[in-house]
Amino acid sequence: MSPEFDYDLVIIGAGVGGHGAALHAVECGLKTAIIEAADMGGTCVNRGCIPSKALLAASGRVREFNDAAHLQSMGIQIGGVSFDRAGIADHAQNLVSKIREDMSKSLKRLGVDLIQGWGKIAASQKVSVTVSGEEKTLSARDILLAPGSVPFVPPGIEIDGKTVFTSDDAIKLESLPPWVAIIGSGYIGLEFADVYTALGCEITMIEALDQLMPTFDPDIAKLAQRILINPRDLETRVGQLAKKVTPGSPVVVELADTKTKEVVEVLEVDACLVATGRIPATKDLGLDSVAVETDRRGFIPVDDYLAVLSGGEPVPNLWAIGDATGKMMLAHAASAQGVAVVETIAGRPRKVDYRSIPAAAFTHPEIGFVGLTEPQAKELAKAEGFEVATARTYFKGNSKALAEAETDGLAKVIYRKDTGELLGVHIIGLHASDLVQEAANAIGDRQSVNDLAFNVHTHPTLSEVLDEAFKRAASFV
Repeated sequence: MSPEFDYDLVIIGAGVGGHGAALHAVECGLKTAIIEAADMGGTCVNRGCIPSKALLAASGRVREFNDAAHLQSMGIQIGGVSFDRAGIADHAQNLVSKIREDMSKSLKRLGVDLIQGWGKIAASQKVSVTVSGEEKTLSARDILLAPGSVPFVPPGIEIDGKTVFTSDDAIKLESLPPWVAIIGSGYIGLEFADVYTALGCEITMIEALDQLMPTFDPDIAKLAQRILINPRDLETRVGQLAKKVTPGSPVVVELADTKTKEVVEVLEVDACLVATGRIPATKDLGLDSVAVETDRRGFIPVDDYLAVLSGGEPVPNLWAIGDATGKMMLAHAASAQGVAVVETIAGRPRKVDYRSIPAAAFTHPEIGFVGLTEPQAKELAKAEGFEVATARTYFKGNSKALAEAETDGLAKVIYRKDTGELLGVHIIGLHASDLVQEAANAIGDRQSVNDLAFNVHTHPTLSEVLDEAFKRAASFV
């Protein structure tokens, strides 16, 4: 450590990205401090990934035990199923507390200084921290911004946290309203629809674009509608936006045609979840002190190495990662970015390969995906002059899926027709979130389906769904 600085690295934000960066910084011999104004773990641990997966796990059990036909197909009979809403909510919050505590202990054990307070840039290589109204300044050779994001609430929607709320409040599961409108059909909306329908709520899902699940590969979205939406107590409104939402009893939702903006329907529901994405939490970070301006959406501009930009040029010793950069709003992407920044600081410049970062929706069944969708691949092919090909396999022919009596599902492989390079993999089915990791690693290595087809997969396992897809895609001529 240079004697002229208090720290080698000061990180503002203790979410998964900041935490991962701090751990790697210590491994690289850097004296590190991490500043957090709220709770250790950020959105992922406290209001996102972790508690939502606990809710999905518990509600998924309820759904499974209530599916008499599925159980009877395996010779199982079960009586009436009951559940305790508060108990399910406690399961989620207990998990949050444990993981949050474990994260803090891991940092303290490694000698990272944890500072509770509001951190912001004071000047080049200086951070001010406000703790209980008192401000102090720290010097750092490098500063890493990891402030995360907050839910986006569109104009016209009034939030009261009880009858109209975002995922931050929904995660508490304080009630199970009989009829819930969910605005947005991305992974947040899908996951909460899964939880609510499993626990007996009726759902109306509202999507402003002209198709459900617009960010997913079209084939996956089509199959998801058949197995995740149509059989459940879930109706949809597509091409309609929630022009105005008024809290109360009932909640009044005014739906307008997305193109004309004319009101076409008024719903009166018991509650409304606003799942319209997230925006960067980049206010009051002191960016103006180093002449940095966010873009019109509030994202911090960065280069390929995640150095913060001012006027298109890197600001010395200032970096940003995670949701605030707008690159890929996923916890594990933030963690990868944090490690990459520390590597660059340590003299081993490293970029993040975003195409190889997988994502998942933990519905029942799950959706896992990595790389390009088919439309994205065709757009790239048009620009670079190659042809795209696809191969599909189905869970209904897989021995393990048959044994589980869980045969709904599809694996889709997208690749270059000339070289066989794997461009994208999209899976909906049992344990899709785990299965997709093999594909992510293959894309990271820019492997060809012609090589992947010779990999050996354990029999009988779900991994053979991908094995078959690679073999169908490969050219053995």
